Amino acid sequence: MFFDYHVHSSFSNDCGYPMEDVILDAIDQGIEELAFADHVDYGLYDDWDCPNPHLNYDGDPALNVDYPAYFMELERMRAAYGSRIRIAAGLEFGIQTHTIPRYEKLFSAWPLDFVLLSVHQVGDLEFWYPDNPFMAGRAQQEYNDEYYEELYRCVCGFKNYSVLAHMDLIRRYDPAGPFPTERNRDIIAAILEQVIADGKGIEANTSGYRYGMGDLSPATDIIQLYRDLGGTVITVGSDSHRPEHLGSRVRETYDLLRSIGFRSIATFERMEPAFHAL
Repeated sequence: MFFDYHVHSSFSNDCGYPMEDVILDAIDQGIEELAFADHVDYGLYDDWDCPNPHLNYDGDPALNVDYPAYFMELERMRAAYGSRIRIAAGLEFGIQTHTIPRYEKLFSAWPLDFVLLSVHQVGDLEFWYPDNPFMAGRAQQEYNDEYYEELYRCVCGFKNYSVLAHMDLIRRYDPAGPFPTERNRDIIAAILEQVIADGKGIEANTSGYRYGMGDLSPATDIIQLYRDLGGTVITVGSDSHRPEHLGSRVRETYDLLRSIGFRSIATFERMEPAFHAL
């Protein structure tokens, strides 16, 4: 069993890895199933057909996935390689509460197997811009509180997703260093309880290791809390943007999940989970 359930291709505005190359590399690794989840970030980015898109901080057009080309390429890849690897059609929705109506419309427009819910910005302020406008000049407790409160509002207000992606993403970009989960435990637990009540899940994202956090994202203590609260729907993904990321630490994460009480991992088809014994 080897599934990478969070991979990016050159349809994401932060990735130059062609979809076909991802698939061929995955087949070479023995990966049995991939979920592509390229980025959509309303609030900061324009849709692919915007005639005058604004520019990203690096000077490139700030554009979301070219949906027609993306879904056409997914179908072409399935026709070419579907006998060797299963390919799930997904998107990563970088949601904010004020953008929820746009995601509702997007979700209804395309044939999705899988949707990651992420919070990549709050109040249209990115975490990873060079001057980090969301965190700059603010106390660590303040911006952590605001991030988790926005995530809570999003899971209460938007239901067309499969799992929460890298739930503690704020930790990756925190200039003040590690912030203890315990100091946001109540709101984190409230988020997880809502996820469980809605029949949704979380992911174990292995990119935390390559970003120097020394752990999964969310951190193992949050994954343990999800399990303790009764959560059972979990996916594992590398969040790959480059060949060297693909499949990274996925198998060892299966071992970790087994050790903390999970009995299966999930994959998705047409937004319905299928469970695979660990």
